[in-house]
Amino acid sequence: MRIALLSSEVVPFAKTGGLADVAGALPKALSKHGVDCRIVLPLYSQIDRSVLSDEIIEDVPVQWRGQVRPTRIFQSDAAGAPAYLIEAPDFFSANSIYGHANDHERFAFFSRAALALVKHLDWQPDVVHGNDWPCGFAMAELRARRRYDEFFKNVKTLFSIHNLAYQGAFNARDLWWLGFGESPEKDAFMLEGNASALKAGLLAADALSTVSRRYSQEIQGSEQGAGLDWILRARRDRLAGITNGVDYELWNPETDPYIAANFSTADLSGKRECKLDLLRRFGLPQEPERPIIAIISRLVAQKGYDLIKQSAGAIIETGAFFIALGAGAKEYEDFLQRWHESATNRVGIYKGYAGEPLAHQIEAGADMFLMPSYYEPCGLNQMYSMRYATVPIVRATGGLDDTVTDFDPEEGTGTGFRFREYHAGPMLDKIREALYFYNHPDAWRKIQLNGMAMDNSWEAAAQNYIKLYEEIIAL
Repeated sequence: MRIALLSSEVVPFAKTGGLADVAGALPKALSKHGVDCRIVLPLYSQIDRSVLSDEIIEDVPVQWRGQVRPTRIFQSDAAGAPAYLIEAPDFFSANSIYGHANDHERFAFFSRAALALVKHLDWQPDVVHGNDWPCGFAMAELRARRRYDEFFKNVKTLFSIHNLAYQGAFNARDLWWLGFGESPEKDAFMLEGNASALKAGLLAADALSTVSRRYSQEIQGSEQGAGLDWILRARRDRLAGITNGVDYELWNPETDPYIAANFSTADLSGKRECKLDLLRRFGLPQEPERPIIAIISRLVAQKGYDLIKQSAGAIIETGAFFIALGAGAKEYEDFLQRWHESATNRVGIYKGYAGEPLAHQIEAGADMFLMPSYYEPCGLNQMYSMRYATVPIVRATGGLDDTVTDFDPEEGTGTGFRFREYHAGPMLDKIREALYFYNHPDAWRKIQLNGMAMDNSWEAAAQNYIKLYEEIIAL
């Protein structure tokens, strides 16, 4: 089986969120099952060139705006599967992956070049697997090319939704020079007078997937359907929900090189050293008996920061430390700064993206991990947390609801604490409940071990994807 996986970000090359983790881990997991999966992504200027190999594919012909544009392709095996990185400095030399006025042009070119690459290699994939709106262009173009290009005639497509809220909207007048000015491709893009790359992907792909079972159901309703629920309901027979996995080679407390001390289910003592190290890193008092509540996320309302803002005083009154890592809306960055300044011995913050080591250190050193998201397609940090004996406190939505179960003290089952209503009160109730059990060491250890015993590896997720690919090929 041959799979071409297209993504705008991939670990270890470029990352802004969970999409990169998935796009980096899935191909590696698939390759262990004998799947020939190859990754295609842009060569951004911020990518560390040391991860690239010396092999370069010169002069791949890309048809672009009425001309042939020869394009260089760099290669790498750093992701554990073959990766091809498309060089186009005029598109990908910006200092950030997204957020530019010409994003639609940048990723339309990426999609065009990715398809040109597989044809240049004479490597015919069974499925082209595109991820999120930047790859919506590839889904639409491949559907069109099957009508006249023999190479792509039998190539099927899967379009994965990692976050429906990001839709790749742009001025519909640009469809002509991007190559999508005629029906049916133009119709696939059109949405309320503008063009949407995400909508095109939803309509053009042979099948759709998203990153948890619960989220696949939620986005078919108006509350979380982001104006596209009607398409998802119409295509529900082609929509699968597959929960993401965790790369246990990277996220393993027994071997993690980033943390102060390793630990395991047989010996949790190293977690105390990790906690002391975390307190030192954030300049907080060395009080290891005091619980640490942590959060790592973009500072946006979607992640529940409005609830945290409303509850800041009450959280401090519980007696816990609070540690936050992330960047985003100025409103929430300013709130964290004020909170830190008003409680310097209890609140530690890092505004920005500090890279993988600090994220690992927070997961290993915290006692609880808070994810009060308004919506969460899958979420990975709750699974990282359980792996590191850090107990998740989550809102029961999307993948959070699929992967975290409530602790039952009578049965000794459960891996964390969930609240359902999106209000500060229910969140605080669950924080206080978690702190109650934190003060009962036997119960707390049981919750930790339950979480560590969960199998959230990519093994099961990869098998589910293989089954889905087989179904798509058979269409």
